[in-house]
Amino acid sequence: MSKFLKSAVLVAALGLIASPALAEKLGLGRAALPEEIAAWDGDVSPDGKGLPAGSGDAIDGEEIFATQCASCHGDFAEGIDNWPKLAGGAGTLDHDDPLKTVGSYWPYLSTGYDYIKRSMPYGNAGTLNDDEVYAILAYILYSNDLIDDDFVLSKETFFDVEMPNAAGFVVDNRAEAEYAQWTGEPCMENCKDEVKVTMRAMVLDVTPQEKGVAEAAGVEVAEVTEAPVKEEVEEVVTASFDSDLAAKGEKVFKKCKSCHQIGEGAKNRSGPILTGIVDNAAGAVDNFKYSKALKKMADAGLMWTEEDLVAFLAKPKAYMKGTKMSFAGLKKESDQAAIVEYLKSFED
Repeated sequence: MSKFLKSAVLVAALGLIASPALAEKLGLGRAALPEEIAAWDGDVSPDGKGLPAGSGDAIDGEEIFATQCASCHGDFAEGIDNWPKLAGGAGTLDHDDPLKTVGSYWPYLSTGYDYIKRSMPYGNAGTLNDDEVYAILAYILYSNDLIDDDFVLSKETFFDVEMPNAAGFVVDNRAEAEYAQWTGEPCMENCKDEVKVTMRAMVLDVTPQEKGVAEAAGVEVAEVTEAPVKEEVEEVVTASFDSDLAAKGEKVFKKCKSCHQIGEGAKNRSGPILTGIVDNAAGAVDNFKYSKALKKMADAGLMWTEEDLVAFLAKPKAYMKGTKMSFAGLKKESDQAAIVEYLKSFED
């Protein structure tokens, strides 16, 4: 397609040319051919029409998401600054300030595929292939606890995913049910002499750090659960090591490596290095700024035993209220055990 024709198609798409007749009158371009229109037509409908062949799972999607999407949407789809949050918000739609994400609000999964394929990544739209789009969407679903990490999303499995808010939208029938009430002569009786602004809305876009300030703003501040101090030093027993399980853990660790490094040459990222973490004191990595929650539990004597690591990996926010770690957790006990075994293979 020539540069001139591309410009004509773009102008037409922007609505600057109202009709083929007007284009002909102005001597601009020609009618687009069916194959040219098809090249621009990538619509994916809620009924699945337009879905291409291809597939992807959350494990592969995490790596693609980390390079293509995380700079705006965060490593765990939690959003950065004012960029949209793609995960979380479950049960908030009846709140005064609901969090509307793919998991909490969107009724149709097809919207996610259509938008990612058409508009993402920001500034480089249209560069993702179909498998990459499926994988990214699978990772977003996994981040919302809607699928397991090994679920393969494809055209064939697309409607196996249940969107929590699928029944939350209704047909807009106001034209039939209500518009008749708004027609006719307007009421011009008992009108106010003047209209005054009596109050203004205010939105807090940061969480108050001080408890008193937070309570004054109506924000619930969770208490940090302290780990019990062990009064007696237990005898250290060298645990057996399962190399096969550790190998599985290396694959599961893909979920962690966007924030954590381990082994020789590892450096702190958004999370601390994890070399030598098993059976050592929490919060011991130099030059890493830990959350207040972790510092408090570390000061109380928290040791990262295998049991504590499993509990934390299962539900980080439940184990340590106030943690900065936004990862939802590993659902499968086998994955939790594999990760811990993999961590055991890296000593200080």
